[in-house]
Amino acid sequence: MSIQRTLSIVKPDAVAAGKAGAILQHFEDKGLKIVACKKTRLSEAQARSFYAVHQERPFYDDLVSFMTEGPVFVSVLEAENAVAYHRSVMGATNPAEAEEGTVRAMYATNIERNACHGSDSEENAAIEISFFFSSAELL
Repeated sequence: MSIQRTLSIVKPDAVAAGKAGAILQHFEDKGLKIVACKKTRLSEAQARSFYAVHQERPFYDDLVSFMTEGPVFVSVLEAENAVAYHRSVMGATNPAEAEEGTVRAMYATNIERNACHGSDSEENAAIEISFFFSSAELL
């Protein structure tokens, strides 16, 4: 296995509930190193661009609306096999199916308001990281 980086977003629902710090701490406690992190609020254009892969799906407009309703924390996490490992620490997209002790089991409300986002492949991680961070910000 090699050291990888992945993008993580603590979504507006978790930020509004005051859980961003706990979620980031959970990732660190599980061995994911925070390489970069910032609080931001996505514009509609940014959210549409970031989630463009879903534009043909029926939930796309609701997703864009949700992701722009409040601030988010975006971070770059690093670990061995970071993409898959981060996804396992997050838990299933539907929190009702997420294993106990995962972020979504602990903090998500439902399948749409599921507390966090994580890259789904190394290729997408690189694209997503560069969407939010310049190389100078990756310390």
